[in-house]
Amino acid sequence: MTPTLVWGAVILYTLIALGVAWRSRERGSQTPDMAHYFLGGRRMGGLVSALSYSATTYSAFMMVGLAGLTYAGGVGALGFEIVYFAGVSLVAIFGPRFWAVGKAFGFVTPSEMLGHRYANRAVAVVMALVSSLFLIPYAAVQLAGVGYLLSGMTDGAIGFTTGVAVATALALLFTFIAGIRSVMWTDALQALLMIVAATLVALLVVASLGGFAAVFETLAREHPEALTVPGSGLFTPATFLGLTIPWFFFSLSNPQVSQRLFMPASLPAMRRMLIGFLCFGLVYTVVSVMWGFSALIAFPDLASSDLATPTLLASAHVPPVLGVVVMVGILAAAVSTIDSIMLTLSSMLSRDVYAMARGGDDEQRQLRAGKMVLPVIALLALGFAELRLDLIAVLSVAASTGLVVTVPALIGAFFWRGGTAAGALASMLGGGVWVLGLYATGVTPLGWPPGIWALPVAAALFVAVSLCTAAPRHTADTFIATAERALPWRR
Repeated sequence: MTPTLVWGAVILYTLIALGVAWRSRERGSQTPDMAHYFLGGRRMGGLVSALSYSATTYSAFMMVGLAGLTYAGGVGALGFEIVYFAGVSLVAIFGPRFWAVGKAFGFVTPSEMLGHRYANRAVAVVMALVSSLFLIPYAAVQLAGVGYLLSGMTDGAIGFTTGVAVATALALLFTFIAGIRSVMWTDALQALLMIVAATLVALLVVASLGGFAAVFETLAREHPEALTVPGSGLFTPATFLGLTIPWFFFSLSNPQVSQRLFMPASLPAMRRMLIGFLCFGLVYTVVSVMWGFSALIAFPDLASSDLATPTLLASAHVPPVLGVVVMVGILAAAVSTIDSIMLTLSSMLSRDVYAMARGGDDEQRQLRAGKMVLPVIALLALGFAELRLDLIAVLSVAASTGLVVTVPALIGAFFWRGGTAAGALASMLGGGVWVLGLYATGVTPLGWPPGIWALPVAAALFVAVSLCTAAPRHTADTFIATAERALPWRR
């Protein structure tokens, strides 16, 4: 595919997306405070929320990462993603509770919520820092996905670093224009582009390979290991569990996703958001897996599985114009995740870390601090992406493995009055150090990867330390009662 065609498509997409972002600024320019800039004033509707939630969640991981994982590991990749899909049920349990306490107490970030619940601002600071430690590499994975995509589709004419820089610049532009409002409206545009283009071209590719029946007959004949459970080569039962356990808790552990639960205008809007996301996710998962299988049939000897989608898009199986449309859709998916991560981390660092360092501060200063830290986050992610670490899907799960250490404190906040600040701190700090130690040393106790160990170690620390310490019960009682009153069956 020619660089001219690729650059033309990127420029056209950028102009349209910037127009949407600027229009959102005009519609939402009142009250420049933290809740407005980072939460859209808590007035987001169900349809926009669903599309934005989908675009934020389904990033370069899907069409590049999941397709590559399918190419490398076969049908086990579908099982891996279905486990994540099942984990979205957590939103039905925690979503109304997040929304209720966020509205009642004015929370802007999940870390602020935990700091209030455990009556200790150090809890908020530690969660913000742990999230930054693991989310910046996850943002870098999205940037790397764009770099591999543009480089692979143009046979190296557009360099990896150029693709990374383009994605970084777009994410910064969208976040600065109007905060979360511009991000959500551009996300909505990007989600529609992602799902329509990817589905259409997937159908064309399958048709060029002889249809669905022919695709699976070829797989059974030439790559039978790709259809075995849990999958070929990459997957063993332990590896599969190590990847899927953190992924199951993604909607709760990743703050750029859980922060979205503060944004809907009402509980019915949240319900529409969840239903819309589930419909989107089912289609996009099937499409991404079919991309991986199609690439395995058409190009069985790729040097890197992450090149499966770029190679397929640049091949004769996909008309150039449609291929570049899908490319833009993947670029949009990556940018939507990056700018959401940047906004969430900047809100946590300004709302929790900066404000605590100053002993409390007004919202205007917090907002200015949040905007100042955005480029810093972007540059850190860009630097990490330049390391070009392999296998995007596995790196994404490694980031989620680190974030899963926050899950016991989050669950305890709503369901265990005996949970204490000391327990929350022990679980996040101890669990985080444990995960980093396992990845740094390559040690796998009992042959189990870090993804299996992270949650039980963090949970054990949370429970054990909480049982040995005390905390004010009034805050816990008020917090849990506020969350419970919002539930439809309680009302």
